[in-house]
Amino acid sequence: MRIGQLAIITAMKVHLTKSFTFEAAHWLPTFPEGHKCRRLHGHSFQVDVIVAGEVPETQGYLIDYGQMKAAIGPVCDRLDHYLLNDIEGLDNPTAENISRWIWDQLAPALPLLSVVRVHETCTTACEYRGE
Repeated sequence: MRIGQLAIITAMKVHLTKSFTFEAAHWLPTFPEGHKCRRLHGHSFQVDVIVAGEVPETQGYLIDYGQMKAAIGPVCDRLDHYLLNDIEGLDNPTAENISRWIWDQLAPALPLLSVVRVHETCTTACEYRGE
């Protein structure tokens, strides 16, 4: 900044995304008999965890990605290579319910949590933004 120029400081709001993947099997008990999703099957899930907020000027960043990774690690470990139906709270493991379940696990450690997006396939995803 040159002498004589005014510095205009504006708050900067950002959304940060940290993604993780897990492999898991599930079956969807509320689907009709004969529907392919009612049968046991598996997916390579991708989850995007998004935090949002204003960047503190003195810090220059919203949150350390390492903090996000530390919060996500135990959640991923709980899901990866498991039958989702056997996990408490996921007896009907639709993408919608998985998104909410992950939110509930992460929210205490990530107060800036904004969105949990679960990709069940390459072309399908569900976003959950809390209650």
